[in-house]
Amino acid sequence: MKYTKHIFVCTNQRALGTRICCGEQHGLALVAEFKKQIKDLGLNTEIRAQRAGCMETCELGPSVVVYPEGVFYGKVQLADVKEIVHEHIANDRIVERLVMDLQKLKELQSK
Repeated sequence: MKYTKHIFVCTNQRALGTRICCGEQHGLALVAEFKKQIKDLGLNTEIRAQRAGCMETCELGPSVVVYPEGVFYGKVQLADVKEIVHEHIANDRIVERLVMDLQKLKELQSK
């Protein structure tokens, strides 16, 4: 495997007045901050952060998913990135307070 962890950040942008979305502007800022934090820790050769299209988790976004674990984080803000990188990426400790409630997501999407 080329990377030990791969971080995808939703940067999907929808037209105003349609379904809620994570947002390109905020998503790109998150990608930049993940890259900065990863580089600052010297992990940029083994960890990859990049933008992604819609992950169908819009209602709980901004959305971030970390592989290979497949952990979805929701409502991620710039202030959360350092914690995710230091805890999950560098030390394999999932940031529970940001883990997306997939049951809640299903309920929101069924309305």
